[in-house]
Amino acid sequence: MDPKVYELINDQINKELYSGYLYLTFADFYEAEGLKGFANWYMIQAQEERDHALIFRKYLLDSDCPVKMKAIDEPDKTFEAGDHMGPLEAALVHEKYVTSLINDIYAAAYDAHDFRTMNFLNWFVDEQLEEEANASEMISNMQLFGGDPKGLYDLDREYLARVYNVPSPLAAE
Repeated sequence: MDPKVYELINDQINKELYSGYLYLTFADFYEAEGLKGFANWYMIQAQEERDHALIFRKYLLDSDCPVKMKAIDEPDKTFEAGDHMGPLEAALVHEKYVTSLINDIYAAAYDAHDFRTMNFLNWFVDEQLEEEANASEMISNMQLFGGDPKGLYDLDREYLARVYNVPSPLAAE
């Protein structure tokens, strides 16, 4: 594997684990706010991010490349009580950042003519489209309904119904 592609993929494992940590802090925030549905949403997001790290890890191992685990940074986001929009906006910014990281790996693979890695990354390209769309929709929902106690309650109930689904690259195992 091209050294730059390898380095970016190995770093992405760490970035995905950081994303999981970040979303756990969002879940904790919403739990403290009494919004168990929003907490559930971000607990599932945290699990998905861990799974993304495992998918990258497996790809490196299947490619006979060593995995080098690195320290995971402490999440740097905090929110004031009652700031129900803050984590949602931070999540969209973060997902756009993750999309840029995936794009960087894809560009490096393209430059190296690493078509196998490009094919592997196609799932993540699609996943990031979904992640950004979900984050945007949550912001729109909060803008539309979050200012009304009944609307916020209904949103929270909707997000409480979300269930975890194993990502298809792991489900194939």
